[in-house]
Amino acid sequence: MTTLTATQNSARVQTTQSMQKDSLEPWNLRDIVTQKIMDKGGWVNTHNHLDRAYTLNVETFPYTNAYLKDKWYIVDKMKSESTVDQIYARMAKATEYFLEQGVQALGTFIDIDSIMEDKSIKAAIRLRDNYGKEIDIKFVNQVLKGVIDPQSRQWFDLGAQFVDIIGGLPAKDDGHEEEHLDILLTTAKSMGKMAHVHIDQFNSPDEKETELLARKTIEHGMQGRVVGVHGISIGAHPLAYRKELYSLMREADLMMIACPTAWIDHDRTERLVPSHNSVTPIDELLPEGITVGLGVDNISDVYKPYSDGNMWTELRVALESCHFYDIDQLVNLATTNGLRVLGIEK
Repeated sequence: MTTLTATQNSARVQTTQSMQKDSLEPWNLRDIVTQKIMDKGGWVNTHNHLDRAYTLNVETFPYTNAYLKDKWYIVDKMKSESTVDQIYARMAKATEYFLEQGVQALGTFIDIDSIMEDKSIKAAIRLRDNYGKEIDIKFVNQVLKGVIDPQSRQWFDLGAQFVDIIGGLPAKDDGHEEEHLDILLTTAKSMGKMAHVHIDQFNSPDEKETELLARKTIEHGMQGRVVGVHGISIGAHPLAYRKELYSLMREADLMMIACPTAWIDHDRTERLVPSHNSVTPIDELLPEGITVGLGVDNISDVYKPYSDGNMWTELRVALESCHFYDIDQLVNLATTNGLRVLGIEK
């Protein structure tokens, strides 16, 4: 057997590296990532509000810069005037677009309250009947009127009977967030359902809803069954607090949903906080072992007038705004993580 000298071995290594370099072709990362997503069954779109999709018009456009909490009431007119047929048409149009993109499953909140009443439920039943064999759809009840007021509680209880996942919005019951979460999680646990809860949406260090949700998840014995939606304010806290929070989230097995384009537009303020983008911090959550799914949120409505529901756009904004380029993690964000977030086993 011939033994190579150190010089010969070094030369061979350099030659091999040169040949590899010459044979490398430019990567098209979009094609690589999307093919890997398709190999895993397609996109999973974990968060939407399809019953409000495509409701933007000349009358509502002037309100697109309104404060988020004001928009919770601005949509009342649209909700009260919408018919079941109109709601279904909006939901079906969005679903068709997701099917074109190769979405295998989606989760959507639907408004069920004193304004919308049960119209979205009726439209949702029709949507599942017509598209349920093509795409796995999970419905979640939106509680824009809260859950504590007696009338709001009645609609919450009605919606909870229909939906697959119990939805929450603690900020709507301002000052009674713990009671709000107790109602959500008690209901979800008694029904054997997951809970998806809008939290920390205002990019402020004054918000600690993710921490509260994690503690309530543990208190109610709902580990691995609760998902926070958005969590924008996490990034506004110091690193030491974030590290403690991630540890608590792992203990609660609390999952998250990131909807990047829904929050990257957060209003400028003069508040001094750690430098960060107004996006769910996937660059920290994923390496910490916390499950994060990807969602679109609103489509062409008063909340997000320019959103068109494109899944690649959401993934691109997520990876760029968080400077997170791990291909396998991004593919999981768009696929298997989302299935877990929606409680889908495949």
